[in-house]
Amino acid sequence: EISSLSEKDILVLRLDLTDRSSHEAATNSVLKHFGKIDVLVNNGGRSQRSLFVDTNLDVYSAIIELNYLGTISLTKYVLNHMIQRKRGKIVTVSSVMGIMGAPLATGYCASKHALQGFFNSLRTELTDYPEISIINICPGPVQSKIIQNVFTENLAKSLESSGDQSHKMPTDRCARLTLVSAANDLKEAWISDHPYLAVCYLWQYAPTWAWWLMNRMGKRRIQNFKSGV
Repeated sequence: EISSLSEKDILVLRLDLTDRSSHEAATNSVLKHFGKIDVLVNNGGRSQRSLFVDTNLDVYSAIIELNYLGTISLTKYVLNHMIQRKRGKIVTVSSVMGIMGAPLATGYCASKHALQGFFNSLRTELTDYPEISIINICPGPVQSKIIQNVFTENLAKSLESSGDQSHKMPTDRCARLTLVSAANDLKEAWISDHPYLAVCYLWQYAPTWAWWLMNRMGKRRIQNFKSGV
């Protein structure tokens, strides 16, 4: 309504991040339609709500396959095209959980730490391509359906209660700040309200205090989880 787009300007493709064999064909379909890819936004993944001692290992395998391997697989095919053009933006929605650790999300935190390490390392491999931007977005709690779709202690079980989401950042604000970060080529952006943002700074600059605080907060969070709150 506001951009004067026509039908040829829009292409929607179904994509399964865990079906890595389909990623090259999907990339080629986009290139055939548009002739180029300016921006890749990696925004697929699932979170987790379960204690490690209760969680089957195949849950961790599924988390890594989806959140990490699926993301870098798609990135690989798109990046090949961007290197040929010598320009582009790769925006990856990580999480503040890629900066800190938290109870009930060991696998999710691990996958986001993996993404942080991968893309920060990839950026150093692209110094000959200054027009290719690697941008990591680290949101805190955001209003979305991610809670309803979390991994639990086994692959067949869903979360019984998602709890109150009203205290989280509105989705549209997170999206706007992500776009602002991408437009300005920020290497990393922490998008969160306080007190979550303040905890990020503690983890970055005063980790001993962060560990102490998270132990206190984590104990209460686990108790609430076991009580079904």
